[in-house]
Amino acid sequence: MGRPVRTVTHESPEHTHPHIYSDSEMQQDHLQQPRHTYLFGYPLKHSLAPLLHSTIFQNLNVPWTYQLVESVDKTDFLPKLQADTCVGAAVTMPHKVSWINECDEVTEEGRIIGAVNTVYIRKDAVSGEKKYIGTNTDCVGVREAFLQEFPGVLQQSTGKPALVIGGGGACRSAIYALYKWLGASEIYLVNRLKREADAVIESFAGLEVGPKLLFIPSIEEAKKLATPKLVVGTVPDFAPSTEGEIVARDIVRELIQREDKGFVLEMCYHPKIVTSFYQLAENNGWKVLPGTVSMVHQGIAQEILWMERPLSEMPLKAAKAAIEKALESH
Repeated sequence: MGRPVRTVTHESPEHTHPHIYSDSEMQQDHLQQPRHTYLFGYPLKHSLAPLLHSTIFQNLNVPWTYQLVESVDKTDFLPKLQADTCVGAAVTMPHKVSWINECDEVTEEGRIIGAVNTVYIRKDAVSGEKKYIGTNTDCVGVREAFLQEFPGVLQQSTGKPALVIGGGGACRSAIYALYKWLGASEIYLVNRLKREADAVIESFAGLEVGPKLLFIPSIEEAKKLATPKLVVGTVPDFAPSTEGEIVARDIVRELIQREDKGFVLEMCYHPKIVTSFYQLAENNGWKVLPGTVSMVHQGIAQEILWMERPLSEMPLKAAKAAIEKALESH
């Protein structure tokens, strides 16, 4: 592990790996051996990921575990990742950006978004050497949430503008999914701080074929724009207090309260699924998905990489049910 030596591209929905790698890392009988996956980050006490992945393992009758490594120090995690019994790992805050430098290779998703949340392992077909590949399945979670939960959505979203609320890492994953896979002609950005939105725009500016991004600074500017068809909310559910937060809220209301409607993915689901933005969109006739849906889909995408099994074999319904039940009990 160490410096990225090349960028690999995973264009298929299931992130199949390049032909230069052998399948020796994940033979079918490998699935029947005790193996470990991990979540590395801090803090982790509210994470639903262990429930999600253990549900998948149980439903597939796979003797694997998903263990938490709650730390800000990579030396607490690297020995576990490099062990022969490890088949991959999830990486969360505060390590998503810095972990790019710990990977041998990074997929297009990870490189463009600027963060990895998943590490998977392949063996070089020639040398047999392990390669630790970083990717980002958060964007896959956004894509699959819209495509799987709203059949036919592409016919309505292609060539239409989209909206992303927020300016952090989740914002970048949403932007990637919207322009790469969901047909957005332009992506509006609404955020409390212009400088954060400018940084997001700058991060995508160098792409040969990238998204058309537009920061909306005021309600007056919002009124001039066409209604977005797809909307992704990526901010915590706090009442606005600063001037920037109040303006951002009012811009979102302007766009949501129009006659034209579309589809919303509200990424925030903690401490409650129905956030104020979720309620606003639903009350105004939009079709709304909670962030738990994209969370499940990004976790399924991780398992596809770790197990090298197709989406059709993944227990999607059971995984969704487990997460929904856990949240209902809170």
